[in-house]
Amino acid sequence: MERGLPKAYEEIARAHARPERVYVTRPAMPSLESFQAHVAGIWERRWLTNAGRLHGELEGRLAEYLGAPHLSLFCNGTIALLAALRLLKIEGGEVVTTPFTFPATAHALTWMGLRPVFCDIDPVTLNLDPGRIEAAITPETRAILPVHVYGIPCDVDAIQGIADRRGIRVLYDAAHTFGARFRGRALAAYGDAAMLSFHATKLFSTIEGGALVVPDAARKREVDLLKNFGIVDAETVAVPGINGKMNEFQAAFGLLHLEQVDREIAARRAIAQVYRDGLGEVPGITLPSEPADLEQNYAYFPIFVDPAAFGMSRDDLHRCMLWANIEPRKYFHPLCSRYPCYRELPSARPELLPVAERAAERVLCLPVYSELPLDAVRDVCALTRELQEAAGAG
Repeated sequence: MERGLPKAYEEIARAHARPERVYVTRPAMPSLESFQAHVAGIWERRWLTNAGRLHGELEGRLAEYLGAPHLSLFCNGTIALLAALRLLKIEGGEVVTTPFTFPATAHALTWMGLRPVFCDIDPVTLNLDPGRIEAAITPETRAILPVHVYGIPCDVDAIQGIADRRGIRVLYDAAHTFGARFRGRALAAYGDAAMLSFHATKLFSTIEGGALVVPDAARKREVDLLKNFGIVDAETVAVPGINGKMNEFQAAFGLLHLEQVDREIAARRAIAQVYRDGLGEVPGITLPSEPADLEQNYAYFPIFVDPAAFGMSRDDLHRCMLWANIEPRKYFHPLCSRYPCYRELPSARPELLPVAERAAERVLCLPVYSELPLDAVRDVCALTRELQEAAGAG
């Protein structure tokens, strides 16, 4: 036993143990034969990167699927975020952002010589709280970098209003938003630019990869220059760019993955409903919000554990699930503001981020992916209910 958890909890967990490990996510894979067919064409053309045929095809199909016509593919989302900061000339100052995110959000700012200013989050959406953004803005503020956490929309109207009044940019980390539509529009289409991630853990994947969505064709041309060393032609380099291009092998995987992404979303929707039915009445468990006017992508299913009402902490519930061969993840714990590289910033003080601190201590993202059997989802629910009953009785 670890840290004195009652033996009864382990017995409950072992009774629900899955025969194979259930991970928080697993990548959907196209058939090996279909991928080999695409790769054979790459071999024949011997065009491996630098805007090849498959790259162009994927870029066009994604733009159409997402309803975001000005989209540029990247080798990964972090490089896309760096390029966006360069595109928008966000430099030499501060950027207001959230501590409740993957570290790449803050790292991109630091790599560009910018100082992250952490701002607390809304207790329902878990996104940047517009009511606190204004107080975080100083004469050094150059932009706001919100994150649509779990594919739930930020308050885009309030954030844009603040940016317009202050004359600063809004750049969205939209890594979680693939396929999500807000008010009939791609969630990734809001702001001066938005970054998408196509990492292997994401709903839509190109193994590694990402994209930048911008509002017009002129900016897309600038982005395309920035990601290819600034090269215009064989003898002209217009801007100091970077190597951020997606290669043909990534594009091949993406084209095949795009064919199955609607099935992936549908399967995740069904899983989310089982979780809602199974956990909706459990004391101490809060389920994710369901905003109006949002077509969700069901990329994540976070729950939040109130230790007083549930009877045990999030960490203890997590440990019990591991005993049951189920591996949820604490996205996002610890907060970025807690990392050694950021915790000395004035904005990183825990007392300034009470909502984010509480969310990070309570969040647990449950397994969700298309090949996850529904009986495994029901096991997660049954295990959670039984543990709560045992903890409450104790």
